[in-house]
Amino acid sequence: MTEVTAVPRVDLNRYLGRWHEIRRLPLRWEDETATDITANYSLTESGAVRVDNRCFDGEGKPAQSIGEAKPIDETNSRLKVSFLPKFIRWIPFTEGDYWILKLDPEYRLSLVGTPDRKHLWLLAREASAPEATVQEYLAEAKRQGFDLSDLITPRHTGREVTDAMIDKG
Repeated sequence: MTEVTAVPRVDLNRYLGRWHEIRRLPLRWEDETATDITANYSLTESGAVRVDNRCFDGEGKPAQSIGEAKPIDETNSRLKVSFLPKFIRWIPFTEGDYWILKLDPEYRLSLVGTPDRKHLWLLAREASAPEATVQEYLAEAKRQGFDLSDLITPRHTGREVTDAMIDKG
């Protein structure tokens, strides 16, 4: 089987901002019926990437998960991410892989996966992407050995989880 490979280089500043989840493999901690899933990436003062994931859960309630990602080398295409509270992020083996496997030259679409092939996300700057383009990105996932038989296509309704909704908590 072919080895999972990340893109040669990522300009983190261009990668920052909001992404919409277009497809994903199931995750045990993520509601399969969640809608309007977004990820917003921004730089922290320490140079790490703040990960702000938001969605509406299966009951329509806003949900948020905050994490931090750090590139593992100068290519910025392979990162380690943790969603644990800051005070216990130092514990070993609590980080997950976030490898950028295919990236549109304009930074409009991104295929992200893990080297063990258990996790995969197709992200886009917009809430939808042309089906032909989606299939092109999924073909790359298949080429790298990902099993797409359980692929999830989250619904996007046009709603957005706002700070005010989260603050009400």
